[in-house]
This record gives sequence, C-alpha cells and structure tokens, in this order.
Amino acid sequence: MALSSVQAPFVNPVVPFSGTIQGGLQDGLQITVNGTVLHACGTRFAVNFQTGFSDNDIAFHFNPRFEDGGYVVCNTKQKGRWGPEERKMNMPFQMGIPFEIRFLVQSSGFQVTVNGNFFTNYIHRVPFHRVDNISVTGAVGLTHISFQPPSYWQATAAPITQTVIHTVQSTPGQMFPNPAIPPTAYPSPSYPIPFFTSIPGGLYPSKSITITGIVLPYAQRFHINLRSGNDIAFHLNPRFDENAVVRNTQTNNSWGPEERGLNRSMPFVRGQGFLVWIMCEGHCLKVSVDGQHLFDYYHRLTNLPAINNLEVGGDVQLTLVQP
Repeated sequence: MALSSVQAPFVNPVVPFSGTIQGGLQDGLQITVNGTVLHACGTRFAVNFQTGFSDNDIAFHFNPRFEDGGYVVCNTKQKGRWGPEERKMNMPFQMGIPFEIRFLVQSSGFQVTVNGNFFTNYIHRVPFHRVDNISVTGAVGLTHISFQPPSYWQATAAPITQTVIHTVQSTPGQMFPNPAIPPTAYPSPSYPIPFFTSIPGGLYPSKSITITGIVLPYAQRFHINLRSGNDIAFHLNPRFDENAVVRNTQTNNSWGPEERGLNRSMPFVRGQGFLVWIMCEGHCLKVSVDGQHLFDYYHRLTNLPAINNLEVGGDVQLTLVQP
C-alpha cells in the first residue's frame, strides 16, 4: 500500500459493521478502532480480521467479555471451526468509557495496544495476507476506524521529535515495544498543544491527512495549519465564539481574504470528538469532517511539496495525527 493511497477512515460506522481493508493486511499496517462500550447492549463485543464478508475464516478474533470479572478471548476460526482460545484475564475496557484499540500487523503476529498501553501479541495461526476485511459486532458504538500504512512508518521514521519520544517513554505504566515508531503512533498523552510535526514528502495530489481529537468543553477556537516555511498555506480555524469555520492563507506575515461559507451547520461541537480528513488535489484541498464533505479550499500557494509541516493549536485535545 503506497503512501499516496492511504485508505480513508470509516466514520461513525453502524454496528454490526463489516468493511474492506484495501489491499489486505500487510506487515507494518496499523488499524485503529475508536469507540465506546455500550450499557445494556450485551456483555461482549468483538473485532474480527477475516477473509471476505463471511465469518467462516477469521484470522484474529479479539473478543472482550464483561463476564466473570472480565477477560478478553483471542482466537482464530478456519473453515467455520474455532481453534483453542487464548484468554487474557484482565479487562482494559469499561462500560460507557471511550476506548482506542490499535492493531499493528507484524510478520509474527498482531500487536495490540489498548488506550496507549500494550495489551497482547497474538501469534499468526494463518497467513495474515489472506485478510481483507474487518468486522465489529456486539455491545459497542464506533466513532471511527482508521488506517496507517507501512509506508507511513517508513517515511516518518527519520524525523522523530525527540522531546515527544522522551515524554512518551517517561509516562508511568505504559509499554511501547518499539520506541523508534514516530510520535504520531501514540495516543493523546504524546500530543502536546500546540503540536508540530512534519508532512513526509509535503503535499501532492492524492495525499491525505487525518486528524482526530476532542474539542475542549470551554473551547473558543482551535486551528489546524499546513505550513510552508514561515508561511501558512492552509489555516483551518473553527471559532465557537463566532460560530464559524474560518479558512485562510498567510504569506510574509500577512493574512489573505478569509473564507467562511459552508453548505452545512458548524460541524464541531464543544466537548465532542471529531475527525478531520484533508485530501490534496491538484487545484485544491478537499476537507471532510466526520465523514461529510465540508468545503474545497483552492491552493493559494502552489508549490505543494514545500507545504511540509503540520501545526495544531488552541482549545483541543488530539487523539490521532496521521500526516
């Protein structure tokens, strides 16, 4: 899977959910599942990595169960028959509490991280390249499922921000098996605000950027900037004090004309999560929020590869940045 073909996230998918993994699983692909365990909807949920839309062949069944004190079952199903269960007798999930699960595909197995803490390694029982579908069932509501391809890690492994890595490594009680993974691999504790990171290779047609976070309850404003040196090629600025989403470009420390028009109401809400997806095309940036197209922003700075830094600031907490 090339960096230029990052799979778009699934936003607010309805459970039970089943979706295609474009290109299938590959060594180094990371899939992030964000959601909330629901009350009064059962005592289990499952994330399955399977072949096709049938559940006859499931390479990895990840199944938290809120029974007998809580535990997680991991298993594989081949031709409709389950193998021996692997049970983890600790429960990292809580009813009614949002969670984040990261599944990192490695040559030996799936590495699973829950809410920033290493949870388990599940050794492959069948070739993982057969997997081309992810399904989610049970007592859970989903906000989004996002994809970070192998080439993303390779492209971003060099320009690691040492201060961010130091912060992550010194966080008590967290286990990160590979400190060489760039800081955007980690959950919100590694995203100081303001947050800065590079955009590997800069912008180019078909390049996409994913940003998820939570608007703070008292928020007045926050911003997402795509920068070219000292200039801001694209300034996305939700303003709750004005009920507006302002877009602009700054060159030589001077702002251009603002763009404010929208074909829908304000998509950001204080105290709630969001997913911003920015897709670069030859003539503009297409911006979606929570899976719905919001606006096009026509390039004012046309040297796209020079737009190679991302900045986020203001009244927001970040949960995932995929530049």
